[in-house]
Amino acid sequence: MRLTRRGMLIGTAVGGGLVIAWGLTPRRFPLPLAPHAGETAFNAWLTIDRSGIVTVAVPQLEMGQGITTLLPQIVAHELGADWQQVAVAPAPVSGAYANVPLAAKWAPLWLPLVPGLAEGEDSWLAREYAQRSRFTATAEGTALAAYEAPAREAACTVRTLLMQAAAARWGAAWRDCTVVAGTVHHDSNSAAFGALAEDAAGYSPPVDLPFGPLAAESASEAVRTPTLPRLDSPSKAEGAANFAGDIRLPGMVFASIRHGPVAAKVKLGRFDPLKADGAGVRLVAGPDWLAAVGPTWWAAEQALRHVAAAFAAEGLVDSVRIDAALDKAVKKAVTHRIVTVGDPDGMIGDAPSLVARYDVAPALHAGIETASATARLADGRLELWVATQAPEATRRAAARALGLSTRDVVLYPVSAGGSFDARLDTPHAVEAALIAKEVGKPVQLTWPRWQEHLAGTPRAPAAAILWAKTGGQGGEVFAWKARIAAPAAAQEFGRRLFGEQTPRAALAASAGEADPLALEGALPPYGIAHASVDHVPVLTGIPAGRMRGGSHAMAAFFTESFVDELARAAGREPLSYRIEMLGSDLRLAECLQRVAALAEWDGGNDASGQGLACHRIGDNEDRAGRIAVIATARRDEAGVRVEKISAVADIGRIVNRDIARQQIEGGLVFGLGLTLGASTGYARGLPLVSRLAGLGLPLLGNTPEIAVGFVDSSAPPVDPGDLGVVAVGPAIANALHSATGLRFRKLPLFAEEV
Repeated sequence: MRLTRRGMLIGTAVGGGLVIAWGLTPRRFPLPLAPHAGETAFNAWLTIDRSGIVTVAVPQLEMGQGITTLLPQIVAHELGADWQQVAVAPAPVSGAYANVPLAAKWAPLWLPLVPGLAEGEDSWLAREYAQRSRFTATAEGTALAAYEAPAREAACTVRTLLMQAAAARWGAAWRDCTVVAGTVHHDSNSAAFGALAEDAAGYSPPVDLPFGPLAAESASEAVRTPTLPRLDSPSKAEGAANFAGDIRLPGMVFASIRHGPVAAKVKLGRFDPLKADGAGVRLVAGPDWLAAVGPTWWAAEQALRHVAAAFAAEGLVDSVRIDAALDKAVKKAVTHRIVTVGDPDGMIGDAPSLVARYDVAPALHAGIETASATARLADGRLELWVATQAPEATRRAAARALGLSTRDVVLYPVSAGGSFDARLDTPHAVEAALIAKEVGKPVQLTWPRWQEHLAGTPRAPAAAILWAKTGGQGGEVFAWKARIAAPAAAQEFGRRLFGEQTPRAALAASAGEADPLALEGALPPYGIAHASVDHVPVLTGIPAGRMRGGSHAMAAFFTESFVDELARAAGREPLSYRIEMLGSDLRLAECLQRVAALAEWDGGNDASGQGLACHRIGDNEDRAGRIAVIATARRDEAGVRVEKISAVADIGRIVNRDIARQQIEGGLVFGLGLTLGASTGYARGLPLVSRLAGLGLPLLGNTPEIAVGFVDSSAPPVDPGDLGVVAVGPAIANALHSATGLRFRKLPLFAEEV
């Protein structure tokens, strides 16, 4: 296995060939993978060199989810390559890699007036938009939906070309040849990929490509289908992998930064440049930030501490006002109905059987790697080294800030050290470009942790009131209503990404808008005949960002906590109560049954400390992920102690079982952090928590035992990255109710609240 060290240019016309992407009409793109000497480029997805090394292009940001293994694995499986001779290269931005499913899902953000015209994973309008705008964003777990089919087609095409080249040498029929481990065989003849590649490029593929079986691994540990090791593991273990902060250029200087407080209006005020002591330190002022540039990052950071820049601000954010705004909105503000099933208002009327209020505080991404970008401006050409989930948007923003054409911005993608969707926003890349222009040298800007908390975009806070009408001996839910007060977070994000607005402008423009994407997952997965979800837009003053788990993590906390309360009120065992409500979703019911066996579910009896929750992500029945979680928790002198988390997921066909397990486990731990901490309050526009140590994140010593199982399925594969996050919070809250008899309705569950 090798991780290629080639430098891929984004935004430049590399190579002399053209590749074709098919939409409403064929569209040609410059060949994205420029072949090196001795290397043959077949299409947008792969090259083969004379030694047989197959290099696979990956158009998604590697941020720990293993995409630089999953897509090469799909290609290698269909191609018949030797995994030991597979390398990976970050793909340049190109319409050939358009993320059509994500463009369709986010159509309300780039086509707000008539989003229905771009619905569906294979929408021609979404395809046209994504190809023309080079939309390759990494988000929403769409990588396999977007890229498995074209990657397979590319690999199958090359396999047939290699078979044709080999058959011509041997005077055989190419369909009689076989391909195994990077070698084409026919009777006693054999030839390696490297020896055939140049000749193969001269052949044309057949119309009816002979696809092999889909890449799949068994969900069962007892059936050990071969799991391929990750391609990125060796370089990460050896410290050779390049993250944003690892870039070094000749003559490079280092920058740190201070941003103004979170407020409606902010501008840089007074500062004393004479206090920026230290050799070679220089200050660069922006409209609402001040940066120091020096020979080392520490010298720059110390200079900023001495300068102590002041900012003039209006409308400073404060947690007391945020809580008051949410409280007022969820109780009596004007609502926007975004989902209706049946007649919930008529069924519930003025006599609900149960009403409950839940709250979620702002949540910080808390990635290990803070925002970092390196910029070099020379001869009217800007080069950027940055981890970004939206590379074309980053290029556009940098070009606009410097008055350049987008084609004059070259972006070198690097891996992200745990993005959790924070790198869909990359203001630090623009700041690095502006600083580089000012100082005339290559600059690496790295935000301190304090600035990451201050200038980042947290998951928005929310408050919810849920009503239910039940009846019968089993407490059957006849009707369900949810009113959720929250910012129009998706609309804000869309205006930043697609409308190229500043965070403050996007925040102001989104005020009062109904936002169905911001409340995704709020309609319960259960078969309830009468249900509704209402959105009450709230202006908190904090620019809202996307986060791993998205709105589903918030919605699952509301829904699954309320279902647990309904089960208790009816005197029902929570597992059987949920299964009876699921209706036709047999796949989620199977997850519940299996997790009960895995965790040795005791019915959630009083004082047992076991709690249950489940959730579904995705409206498409086939391409929806499902998970059920049982947590065992108790309270001790240290606060909340989660002893064990068991989870069973149905993610459709499993491409790589080990990566799927890693993603579910990582999601469970991330969700545990959101449940017990990862939040901050605000006072006078400043976050009250400035360090990771203050966020209450789980440490290795108090991370619970984790058991994960999967359900075998032939459905299309689903990304498991968000699934592990969503159901942990309500499972722990329900477990604490079992252990203590107290009901916890607010996230995070701070120790002092217990």
